[in-house]
Amino acid sequence: MATTSKLAPAQRAEELRALIDEANHNYHVLDAPEISDAEYDALLHELVTIEEAHPELVTPDSPTQRVGGAPSSEFPPYRHEVPMLSLSNAFDEEGLRAFDARVTRLAGVKAAYVCELKIDGLAMSLRYENGRLRSAGTRGDGTVGEEVTPNVRVVRDVPRTLRGKAPGAIDVRGEIFMKKSDFKRLNEARAAAGKPLFANPRNTAAGGLRQKDPRLTAERRLSFFAYAIGAFEGLEPPQTQHALLAYLRELGFPVNEHATRCASIDEVMAFCKRWETERESLDYEIDGVVIKVDELELQRKLGYAGKDPRWATAYKFRAQEARTKLLDIGINVSRSGKLNPYAVLEPVSIGGVTVRMATLHNEDDIKRKDIRAGDTVVVHRAGDVIPYVVGPVLELRAKDARVFQMPERCPVCHSKVDRPPNEVFSYCTNVACPAQLVERVRHYCSRGAMDIEGVGDVLSAELIEAGLVRDVADLYDLRTGQLAELPRMGEKSAQNVIDAIEGSKSRGLARVLVALSIRYVGSQNAALLAAHFGSVDALAAATQAELIEVEGIGEQIAEAVAFFFQQPPNRAAIERLRAHGVDMTAPKRERAATGALHGKTFVLTGTLPSLTREAATELIVEAGGKVSSAVSKKTDYVVAGEEAGSKLAKAQSLGVPIVDEAGLRALLG
Repeated sequence: MATTSKLAPAQRAEELRALIDEANHNYHVLDAPEISDAEYDALLHELVTIEEAHPELVTPDSPTQRVGGAPSSEFPPYRHEVPMLSLSNAFDEEGLRAFDARVTRLAGVKAAYVCELKIDGLAMSLRYENGRLRSAGTRGDGTVGEEVTPNVRVVRDVPRTLRGKAPGAIDVRGEIFMKKSDFKRLNEARAAAGKPLFANPRNTAAGGLRQKDPRLTAERRLSFFAYAIGAFEGLEPPQTQHALLAYLRELGFPVNEHATRCASIDEVMAFCKRWETERESLDYEIDGVVIKVDELELQRKLGYAGKDPRWATAYKFRAQEARTKLLDIGINVSRSGKLNPYAVLEPVSIGGVTVRMATLHNEDDIKRKDIRAGDTVVVHRAGDVIPYVVGPVLELRAKDARVFQMPERCPVCHSKVDRPPNEVFSYCTNVACPAQLVERVRHYCSRGAMDIEGVGDVLSAELIEAGLVRDVADLYDLRTGQLAELPRMGEKSAQNVIDAIEGSKSRGLARVLVALSIRYVGSQNAALLAAHFGSVDALAAATQAELIEVEGIGEQIAEAVAFFFQQPPNRAAIERLRAHGVDMTAPKRERAATGALHGKTFVLTGTLPSLTREAATELIVEAGGKVSSAVSKKTDYVVAGEEAGSKLAKAQSLGVPIVDEAGLRALLG
């Protein structure tokens, strides 16, 4: 649609921005669109035309900057002026009543609450100054997250400019998520293009925000709900949580329409029970209800217990289960050669997600539960956790249900399968197994290993299919011309990959050990081994007994490392890497006899805001401490970051002190 406006370009551009902002607000916030998609596209196209003809008119908050933004090269740290807090959890009526009793005891009065659906997404903080979006950051450890401003700008229902009476500065907190309908649309498009499907909306949303190119984020059509504020300057803030939600909506933010004020804990429980049964009716995932004291002054009076506010809790829904038919038991071969059994299911909807496959853990677990192909089984799904088979419904067992037997030959390369003593998994013994090779190359090039940008799942498979790579050392024989002939790979892209391969040669021994896919050797154990031995030759010559002497390296890890270096093909691969100039040395560091952490044992879990596992390990060892891979009563501290897993839960159950990165730095002095 060509413009017929007689306004000057600058005036028309401003007018178009206002019209598009209004359309976005009506569509995403009010859910009441007033113009068609075609009309919206015409307005946007006209604005693009004007800005292309007059680049000086482009503004950072223009709707055109929501798509096509320049790719980000990194995500710098984002420091929260007011920390983003975690919440305590309640799992049943008893837990909710205990929460209410604590609030009443500490406040001295009966409190009213606001119940908000707990959106299964990624917590986000948006900074506005003088009504304009300036920056955006993830939660991180609550104090420091990742700055993802360019990617948040492409989320259409995040306003670029605030409406109404905006404060001088405000941090708006909320959740970035993906609607079920948008997730379905995205996966249908990927299936049509022959691409692998995404697992679930939450991970897809989180991955979308960490794209280096905002255009890729825009393709995922992410959504946003606002629910709180951090820093607030220039105006008197609302006095209650339900008034705050109304104020956020006035500013132009989408606010979940199901948020409800409850006068008593009985009303809170009724709200929770209702949505636990009705959550599948929503177009987005929820995993619980957040309950907050309504009066903000009372919130400030109640304060905090450690990281958790005393005035709020999260009621977590029970995991969801369903019955379906177990059609078959398949075997997946991992990059380490491990044979992983999985369930092929008759498709079943669990919590609004269609489940077709589920984990079966291992051979012993299948036999212990007596799970057979052809059974009707109970499948359990909880949040982001991969669905798993709980067990069979024995009274519905078919007569022809088949008992599972682990194959004696690898299903990919047909080599002999080995199950080491005292282990629950079986392994393919062929290091050149094609299933392992693609994964080994992809892993070797991954960010946590040799960090060869541009070599992911697709290119790894293409390199092997083309016969250019038969083991990871072949990567260093590649030439630009060879890569340029591959699909979707031009001369410039090929040269970028070659440059990244060349740059990987200087990563050092710890990264090489991670990249070689040695069983049980992740970044933490690799850092310990590299710092202790200093070179791959010294490590390869070490006996199992000598490996066990390394702080943090147990018998199982030592056995796996010794076994790896005993295999002639592995030694040959290392020699080939050496011949290509790959650095396989590291500075030897002795653990300090005295130091701030002398005699202390640490366990690392989750992602720290600014320290890698290797860096954190080095700091601890240099200060006289040691790092272990498992939590026990002898553990002195657990250092927990974002998305900490079972180690954090075990530390809590054992009463082991838990610190974040800031706490670790404080201990280091």
